[in-house]
Parts: sequence; C-alpha cells; structure tokens
Amino acid sequence: MILFKQLLPTKRGLGGALNRFRGSSLRFFSSSPETFVEIHSQEQEVVIALGSNVGNRLHNFNEALRLMKKSGINITRHACLYETAPAYVTDQPQFLNSAVRGVTKLWPHELLGVLKKIEKDMGRTAGIRYGPRPIDLDILFYGKFRVSSDILTVPHERIWERPFVMAPLMDLLGADVENDTVACWHSLSIHSGGLFESWEKLGGDSTIGKDGMKRVLPIGNDFWDWSLKTSVMGILNLTPDSFSDGGKFQSVEAAVSQVRLMISEGADMIDLGAQSTRPMASRISPQEELDRLIPVLEAILKMPEMNGKLISVDTFYSEVASEAVSKGAHIINDVSGGQLDPNMTKVVAGLEVPYVAMHMRGDPATMQNSENLQYDDVCKQVASELYSRVKDAELSGIPVWRIIIDPGLGFSKKTEHNLELLTGLPSIRAEIARKSLAMSHSPVLLGSSRKKFLGETCTRPTASERDPATVASVTAGVLGGANIVRVHNVRDNLDAVKLCDAMLKYRRSLA
Repeated sequence: MILFKQLLPTKRGLGGALNRFRGSSLRFFSSSPETFVEIHSQEQEVVIALGSNVGNRLHNFNEALRLMKKSGINITRHACLYETAPAYVTDQPQFLNSAVRGVTKLWPHELLGVLKKIEKDMGRTAGIRYGPRPIDLDILFYGKFRVSSDILTVPHERIWERPFVMAPLMDLLGADVENDTVACWHSLSIHSGGLFESWEKLGGDSTIGKDGMKRVLPIGNDFWDWSLKTSVMGILNLTPDSFSDGGKFQSVEAAVSQVRLMISEGADMIDLGAQSTRPMASRISPQEELDRLIPVLEAILKMPEMNGKLISVDTFYSEVASEAVSKGAHIINDVSGGQLDPNMTKVVAGLEVPYVAMHMRGDPATMQNSENLQYDDVCKQVASELYSRVKDAELSGIPVWRIIIDPGLGFSKKTEHNLELLTGLPSIRAEIARKSLAMSHSPVLLGSSRKKFLGETCTRPTASERDPATVASVTAGVLGGANIVRVHNVRDNLDAVKLCDAMLKYRRSLA
C-alpha cells in the first residue's frame, strides 16, 4: 500500500512560520508502485542527499548532479561538502556527503526511479547495506508531502539520527523560514522546534570538526578544511599601475623572485593580478591581460617551492579565467562577483575550481562614484548584495561548496564603511545566514593590505608605509572570522595570523 499525503503542519515550534501554511490532505492508494497513478503534476521542490566513498568522490558527485539535471531535476541550491567517517559499517573509506535542493515535475516514485538508475549507471551494486558505494542518492523531502510505500518513505526515516545528513540538510535552509514548503519540512521534524531543534539535538555546529566530520572545500585533488588555520595569500601584481607596487614585478624574473620570497616567508597561496583594479583604473583587454599573466604563471608553476602551494588568478574576464586554469591555476578571484563578464560564472562552473566572489558596485573606474557609496547599513547591504551574486553563480552551476566570499574592502566603500566591515564580519555572516546557512559557512577572504582607508586612518599617504596598519587590520579580521588574508607583506602578517589562530584555539578550548 502507498500513502501519498499533502500535509497540514500542526507543530508550533517555529511560531507564525508554520501557521502560514494551509493545505488540504490528499491520499492515494495502490497495490504497487508500477500501477500507482499520481494526479498531482505541478513542479515540486525536493531535497536530495548525496554520499560517496568509492573512487573519485567529488567526480561522482559532479556526475550525479549532471545526470540529475539531464533527468528533469533542476538544482537550485547546494549544501557544503562534508568529509565524514563511515557509520554503521566502519571498516571502509571515508565518505563525502552533501545535499541539494531542486525542483522537478517528476512524481515521487518517478524521482526514486531516476535516482536509482543514476546509482546503477554509476556502478552501484547491491553489496553490503551501509557499505562502500560510488554514489548514494536519497530523497529527504518532496514538496509538502509525506510519502509512505513499500519502497519509499519521505521524509527519509533515518534523517534524525545522522549528523552527516542533517548538517548538509541545514545548509540548504536559511535562519528565516523562506516559504510554505520549508515551513512544512520543519513541521515534519520529530521535534517541536522543527529542523533547527533536530540539528541541535545531534550537537549542531559544534559537531563540525569533531567525531570524524569536517566541512571542506575542494581545491585540485585535495579537500581543504579552512577551520584548521587561517591561510595567507601573497599578492603579486603584474601591472604597471597598481596602487602599491605597480611596475615592480612586470618581468618574469622579478615576479619569480618575489614569489620565492613570499613562499619562503610562509605564504600558502599566491594571487596573480595582471589587470589593475585600483580606483579609476582603465580596463585592458583580455588578450593584454593574458600577455602579462601567462608567462609568469607558467614560470611560477615550474618552481619547486610551489609544491603544495596554491595559485589564484585575480581577473573578471572569463577568457582569462579559462586560460589560466588550463595552464594550472587553482582558484579564480573575481573582484566583480560575476558582474563585469556575463559568461564568467558559467565558465567557472565548467572549470570546477573555487571561485572568490567579491563585493563591488560598478567597476574600478566608477566604484568610488557617489551613487556607489550610498549605504544605510553597510554590513547588511554588502551581505545582501553578495548573497544575490553568489546565488546567481550557484544557478549558473557553481556549487556553494566551491565559493569563497570577500566583502570587498576598498571597493565602492568610504573609510567608515571599510572600518565597519572590518569589525562586522560576524554580522555579514549572520545576515547571509538568514537566507542561506551554507553560504554563511563559506570561507571569507579579507583584502585590506595597504589600502587607502588605512592610510587615511593612520595618516600614511604612501602605500608602502601602511604595513603596520595592515597587520592591525588583519588581526581584527582574523579574530572576526576571516579565513584567508590577502597581503603584500607576508612575513609580518603571518606572525599576526599565527597569534590570532592561537588565541582562537585557546578560546575554543574553554568552551
């Protein structure tokens, strides 16, 4: 027997959010799923969990998502990625876990059939229950419905006992209940406080980094746990007109020498920029940018010192991003957040590399115009605008598990705005969390190094004299939650980062 029921939420743990939803109950019965007829054909929002611990786990995820889209499941949101210890059957490799939200016109058993076919086509066999598998796809929620049959139960009956399922599920929500469907999902929880209470009963965010579960971002063939330490990104400007060091590293020899210095001083990443983004900078063509960038990139990649280090390319051109990644760059750092090249996010989605989405209004030539400097609440508005840009990137195919966010210090901001952002990183995360918990967990990159607001605050008109102020700003940023700091002076800022990390570790030990 199959029960397919549209639910009327009755729980009150989420207050008015659940009270908003009203729906009629529908029951359909059949002796077998093959003869089951569902007369409900409108598009439904669904949540699907993903797991893999055989072969190239991330490739398995990407292939499963591709096949899901091809089969009529339009992916709209991605959770973070979690590397987790195996449950139930413990003598097997670690799992990669995540979840997605999507919309589909497939009926519940049609959807189940599609997912089972994807699993089979990707090499999953019956095997041991809870044992190794290249891909595992489970329906967690289907619209506003509860489904019960011999082969399908929705919500998935074991959600409530599995942190590796609940963590990505929570990522797909916002702290605010956004619509009636999400309110219904909360009502299906076994706890009166909805899914939030269910997650807290399992330990909530305190479980991340413990008990064999960590949040990770894929870079190259590795998974980066950015909670372990703050990363230092060394700046290499290949331009004649950058505000701090323009013209100093235009030759390949000079650039290689500077990279060698920054690596020796402890840089984890090198950010190559071949187009100036200082205020009022003139824009050069993609070809001119590539002519500056590629010879240096190729030379740096040959350096033995770069083994284990990452290369980021600072560009807002999709053509430059594509060529740089084909040569070996690991990260694309886009100051425009996809606003200056309509192809950027689609191209980066295909490149499958991390994407830094920075906040800026206008472009470098117009960003400091008066209309771009109007804020009522700079932290709230920067968070909201960043959310919109990352959401667009996600709909273009860049999963949130590849996103790094940057509030854009010095870009379309006055000095007071930069100071507020520097001390307001927790507020930015909290504002983003209202709409997307996954996005609020993304690594934050902070780029305050030698910028004008530091000079104005400390009366240092020369950029090279702003290193002490940069150290102070980096300290404030790391203590406020920054995960990557982008700096010119690696040595001094690395010392600040190490001290901040030690203080944060000590604070966590007292919790």
